[in-house]
Amino acid sequence: MEKNIHRVVILGGGSAGWLTAGIIAAEHAVGSNSGSSDPSDGFQLILVESPDISTIGVGEGTWPSMRSTLQKMGISETEFFRECSASFKQGTLFKNWLGSDKQGSHDSYIHPFTVPQSYADTNLAPHWQLIRDQVNFADAVCPQSALAEGYQAPKKISTPEYAFQLNYGYHLDAGKFAELLRAHCVDKLGVIHIKANVEGINSAANGDIASIVTDRAGTVEGDLFVDCSGSRSLLLGEHYQVPMRSKRQYLFNNTALAAQVPYGAPEDPIQSFTLSTAQSAGWIWDIGLPSRRGIGHVYSDAHNTEDRAREELMAYIEASAGKQAADQAMVRKIQFEPGHRAEFWHKNCVAIGMSAGFIEPLEASALVLVELSAAMIAEQLPANRKTMDLVAKRFNDKFLYRWDRIIDFLKLHYILSQREGQYWQDHRDPASIPDHLAEQVALWRHQSPWHRDSAHVDELFPSASFQYVLYGMGFETKGSTTARRSEQQAYQRAGSLFQENAKRTQQLQASLPTNRELINKIYSYGMQKI
Repeated sequence: MEKNIHRVVILGGGSAGWLTAGIIAAEHAVGSNSGSSDPSDGFQLILVESPDISTIGVGEGTWPSMRSTLQKMGISETEFFRECSASFKQGTLFKNWLGSDKQGSHDSYIHPFTVPQSYADTNLAPHWQLIRDQVNFADAVCPQSALAEGYQAPKKISTPEYAFQLNYGYHLDAGKFAELLRAHCVDKLGVIHIKANVEGINSAANGDIASIVTDRAGTVEGDLFVDCSGSRSLLLGEHYQVPMRSKRQYLFNNTALAAQVPYGAPEDPIQSFTLSTAQSAGWIWDIGLPSRRGIGHVYSDAHNTEDRAREELMAYIEASAGKQAADQAMVRKIQFEPGHRAEFWHKNCVAIGMSAGFIEPLEASALVLVELSAAMIAEQLPANRKTMDLVAKRFNDKFLYRWDRIIDFLKLHYILSQREGQYWQDHRDPASIPDHLAEQVALWRHQSPWHRDSAHVDELFPSASFQYVLYGMGFETKGSTTARRSEQQAYQRAGSLFQENAKRTQQLQASLPTNRELINKIYSYGMQKI
């Protein structure tokens, strides 16, 4: 129990495995001692990856947190853009989610990555209620949503790497991203890479995993094992039999049809928001990369047939990219059970990525959970086996809470919709709504979300995100907290902030390049180093 933690073994590559390796390696300076095979000489990080299993790699969206993650790992943002077919993501644009009565009108809203104007000290939501018929919420409080119409970028070529005018994350090619991370981890961070298949698992007397047996590299010993083996979950799931907790009673989608679609012309505009367009029993994602678009339909097979879902996907592709693109699209079917493991850290094994769980990518939470999981392991890596159980308990508590909050936030999009059809009606059934979310919505009918709604300093979704979704989908908060203060002073302050936001929006629209213009310049010249 007093054995020090010298060697961490990650099973599985892909985005999850290599991102985890990079985060841990950067925190613990693995490269400084990677030349020795003796664990007593220092910390070692080994990644075992099957050469025979390909990753899903459908294309990914990230949160803004990825900027600081890549920067801490020492990856150049210019190199990242060039190697990963990356583009800028400033949030998500939702279309046709509101309801059938608004079809054909302006049934769309944006959840941007930039918080409302002066959000730290002023809640503009109650004041916006008075002008809600004149301007949508996101446009009133944040410049970012106005940039979507012009396909504009969140920064200039003169802006240093990872700095910004408006907060942003990325769209990227998942396969290329994994390759960039692999090369960086091995060449720059000292991660030991073993290509081999797992044939067996050896247990220690206390039930820990002592080692894994591979077909090409023999036995690989470790003190801590990180399971990034995907949905198979070879260590936590198959070996330890930690069960999955299905969340399909809340979120029904369990199938996706994914395609890669070319642009009509090389210089077609690139949207800097993920597009999410509601369908009869699910929604279609549309992610713009420099060379292609990733388009897919996520749906519930209990509410839709594969044939009908495919028809809806093809109709979307034909309408947005042309009949030829639709006819030539190669569609892959991906099935998943929405949910997560009953616990994520058991004995000396912790699961990250799809080994831990998966829920539809409506708000691109998959990679951020990898980032957060790896960061917590890196920052709180147990000094010895005795303290590992304490860290494991803390880790399990933290991520069970985070999964619950993700489910709440995704479910919110569905219960606010007034779309017709059994799928949407079932989503609004009170029996399918988590109790915590139902309580929050009941409260928000009388007071808008703000800082007090965040129970933890590191909430996955800040109260601003709930504001954008609530008021983007037409939710009305009847009460007003401003009645408790000097109303005249509060209204004057709010009016000034609305004006400041409008002015800044005009300035940014006039000065920022389009997404494609900036990416082309990054390819040609690169960004400035900080």
